[in-house]
Amino acid sequence: MPDQELEKIIRILNLKPLPGEGGMFAESYRSTDSILRSGLPERYSGGRLAGTAIYYLLTDEHDSFSALHCLKTDEIYHFYLGDPVDMLLLLHGGGSQHIVLGQDLIHGQAVQFTVPAGTWQGSRLAPGGRFALLGTSMAPGFDPDDFMLGERSELLAGWPQERVRIERLTRI
Repeated sequence: MPDQELEKIIRILNLKPLPGEGGMFAESYRSTDSILRSGLPERYSGGRLAGTAIYYLLTDEHDSFSALHCLKTDEIYHFYLGDPVDMLLLLHGGGSQHIVLGQDLIHGQAVQFTVPAGTWQGSRLAPGGRFALLGTSMAPGFDPDDFMLGERSELLAGWPQERVRIERLTRI
C-alpha cells in the first residue's frame, strides 16, 4: 500500500499517537451505559463504562510498537488489515506465549485474540511488515486507572528467557 493510502487511513479514522504505549489510535466506541463499582470485581477502583473500543495502528517506524503493559480487564484484539503483528504475552508464574495476529488462519495467525486481564502484553509488526490496522475492545471499558506500563528491569527479572523481546517492547 503506498504511503498516501496509509495517510488516508490515518485521516479517515482520525488516528493520533498513543502516549506511553506507542502506535496510533482512535476511540471508535464508548458505551453510554456505566457499571457501578458495586457491580464490578474488587480489582477496580470505581465504576466503569460498560464497554469501549479503539482502532490501533502499527507502522514500520522504529518506535511504532505497543510497549509491554498490563490491564485489569480482558482486551480483545481484532485484526483488520495490513501485515502480521507479533504479540508477546508474559504469563503469571514466569511463562510466556507468542501470538501472531494476521489474516493467514491456515498457518496459525489469529484474526481475533483475547489477552486475559492481568497479563503483560506487547506487540510490533512482524519483520518486513509496513503497517497493521487492528482494533481492541474491552468490557468493562478502558479506564486509565487500569493501565500499567511495564518497566524493563522488572520484566526482565520475572521473564529472563524473553530478554530480546522485552528489550524490543519496552521504553523505560
